[in-house]
Amino acid sequence: MSLEQDLAAFRADFMRTAPEGRAALYEAKIEELRASFAQDKAIGVGDQAPGFDLPGINGSRVVVGDLLRQGPVVLTFYRGGWCPYCNLQLRAYQAALPHIAALGASLVAVSPQLPDNSLDTVEKNALTFDVLSDVGNAVARSYGLVYALPAELREALRSNDKALSRINGDDSWELPVPATYVIGNDGRILLASLHVDYRTRLEPEAILAALRAARS
Repeated sequence: MSLEQDLAAFRADFMRTAPEGRAALYEAKIEELRASFAQDKAIGVGDQAPGFDLPGINGSRVVVGDLLRQGPVVLTFYRGGWCPYCNLQLRAYQAALPHIAALGASLVAVSPQLPDNSLDTVEKNALTFDVLSDVGNAVARSYGLVYALPAELREALRSNDKALSRINGDDSWELPVPATYVIGNDGRILLASLHVDYRTRLEPEAILAALRAARS
């Protein structure tokens, strides 16, 4: 199945099994965010990608400028390993990793999780690309992706043992809007895909198409 099909199947199962009122709550909050999120302020195609230097799961630092000297960079911002839609996306990108590498690019995933929780995400999904911790969302903020969860969603996550204060190590309850970028060697954004509705993610084939276009 495609990533889109996997996401749709999980969403359908959630709609059948979620606690009463939970699906409607999530739907309402997605629509509220859609109305309020300043998508035009986010980094887009043609913009210079903000640089970053973030820790990986083994304590090493990853500098985007170093990666760009080797080739294009596929950069994806995800909410965290607690989010099932994120895990489906990360596994789909892992499956596409050989094709991404064959096109001379590297793949980097960034979330606000603490490094130990990023390690859990790597192990759970058998990921072999760089998974970095943007604690405090400083890098996501520079891309214009950050928003704060409303009180109703904070309570819902607490009830599922997914309190972001524990997972991310701060009390902000802020997350990045899921977004994927393809960054060219010159640091310019070649592809930008933002998803205010976190149940939707960019298909791996769209990434590969952008990388192929950059080589032609």
